[in-house]
Amino acid sequence: MKPREYLDILHVAERLKDTPRHCTTTKGRTESVAEHSWRVSLMAFLLRHEFPDIDIDKVVDMCLIHDLGECFTGDIPTFKKTDEDRKVEDSLLNQWVESLPEGLSNEMAELYKEMDAQETKEAKLYKSLDKLEALIQHNESPIETWAENEYELNKTYAFDTVAFSSWLLEVRKEILADTLEKIESGK
Repeated sequence: MKPREYLDILHVAERLKDTPRHCTTTKGRTESVAEHSWRVSLMAFLLRHEFPDIDIDKVVDMCLIHDLGECFTGDIPTFKKTDEDRKVEDSLLNQWVESLPEGLSNEMAELYKEMDAQETKEAKLYKSLDKLEALIQHNESPIETWAENEYELNKTYAFDTVAFSSWLLEVRKEILADTLEKIESGK
């Protein structure tokens, strides 16, 4: 990869720093997609010893790149995102990935293919962490920033995604306990 190509990639990725997400931080500031991606990546890194049979480096890679499509479309909350939104985001992301230097392009395309298929343990772990991070962030944000539908969504979201792992299921149950406590204390 040439130095200019490297910098061009970083300039595109920098957009995620200014791409707001639906959720807020503990202090009520709108979170960026870059902040979400960073914490999902950290979550994966921290699980190296919990999942010794999983290639955690690959999971961290997946977490780092999982929302790069939002450089082109912005963030659309999962409960508002349509199939057409996904199609547009995937198309723009694929065009960009194809424009990257060949080795990098192929590596990223393979990761996205694996992530989309949701067949490997690595892909399932990445997807679980992505969803769990959103729930954790909602529990950390002021309850007055929650949309009405999030009270129920925070109780039910991601249980199906984490079902492949008893450890992640326990984490999800702990998040649910935090959600219920937050809702009760917010009344």
